[in-house]
Amino acid sequence: MTDTNTTSPHFDPTTYRYARVILLTALVGMGFGMTVLFAVLAPLGREVGFTELEISSIIAASSLTVFLASPRWGRLSDRWGRKKVLLTGLFGYVAGTLLFASVFHITLVGILLPVVGYYALMISRIAHASLMAAMMPSASAYMADITDLAGRTKGMGAVGAATNLGNIIGPAVGGLLAGITLLTPLWFAAGLAAVTAVFVVFFLPESPHVKVTSTRTTKRLKYTDSRIMPFIFVGVLMFMGMAMVQQTLAFRFQDVLNLTAVETAQTFGLAMGLSAAASLGSQLFLMQRFDLAPFQWLRIALPILIVAFGCMAIADSKALLMGAMVLQGAGMGLAGPAFMAGASLAVTAEEQGAVAGVAGSCGPLGFTIGPLLGGFFYQYQPALPYWITFFIYIPLFFFVIWANRKLTRSNP
Repeated sequence: MTDTNTTSPHFDPTTYRYARVILLTALVGMGFGMTVLFAVLAPLGREVGFTELEISSIIAASSLTVFLASPRWGRLSDRWGRKKVLLTGLFGYVAGTLLFASVFHITLVGILLPVVGYYALMISRIAHASLMAAMMPSASAYMADITDLAGRTKGMGAVGAATNLGNIIGPAVGGLLAGITLLTPLWFAAGLAAVTAVFVVFFLPESPHVKVTSTRTTKRLKYTDSRIMPFIFVGVLMFMGMAMVQQTLAFRFQDVLNLTAVETAQTFGLAMGLSAAASLGSQLFLMQRFDLAPFQWLRIALPILIVAFGCMAIADSKALLMGAMVLQGAGMGLAGPAFMAGASLAVTAEEQGAVAGVAGSCGPLGFTIGPLLGGFFYQYQPALPYWITFFIYIPLFFFVIWANRKLTRSNP
């Protein structure tokens, strides 16, 4: 890996002493909002009468929108500034969540027929996602701007840790709030995102990156760029498998444990919280303490995930399902930041917004394909999504070993 990437020449450590803390605090709020929906969407959809494939297709449409929008928001952050784009995403999340929850409410009470409600939810979620997509590329690029080469992997690990802290709080609080109504967690998430946005407005300084002016256009970074293509390949397959699993797990909990809709939201919310806690622990106690290259972290993470998916496929008890989700969280806690750090380190400082958008869109692309496949295979045979992911990750692990050796030979 070539040393093409440095922090901005305008970076002053004194000025940005507290920027990292402020950014990570905001990411906790963002992580909360992004995971609340996963705890309640499956039981909400079944209450309305949607099939597993219909519920999954709402997430898939949202993810496709984020996939298409993320690279554009990343490049815009190079021109407009990270803070402005981050705030666009946060306020867009607030408005979109309120709209999505409102449509769900009028569908639940019977004002809209289920078929009309389905299409209204699809449209509202796409509008929501088109703005929400601005959040992670701008936040990741901001972290890249205030870290140097040596600290980039740890910086991305800190981004993942903060997001996962929100992921711990989100499902846990969401599960409790679901006891009031299944929509209460969404109303609460919109309010918290609004508070987070106000916090960013007043306390987060603008990033020290050099903005691109009208006379200097932002470079469009291609997915096939040889510097980042191995990470893109890993990211798309990794997140596609994760999406197949994550989108069907609530159904798995409900069907294996014979739970009601509210019990599913509460139990699965607790499981998501434990998974996020394991992810946070792997980032704080491993990634922040040991200096390994991104592909080295991936070589550690993928076997953990392979074991987790195998356990999910054969799970017949609450303990085994919970344990598998803890393993999944620990593995993704290492794999996600390693993937982002590897892509960031591969390009120059002027391309951080672009690479954050491109790399950040791999997750949404995976979550476009994965939920549709997961929903289809789950209806056919409930264990299939987990076995298919299991067998996708095995060759992916060997590809990581090969790519790591190739990179080591070319950049000793």
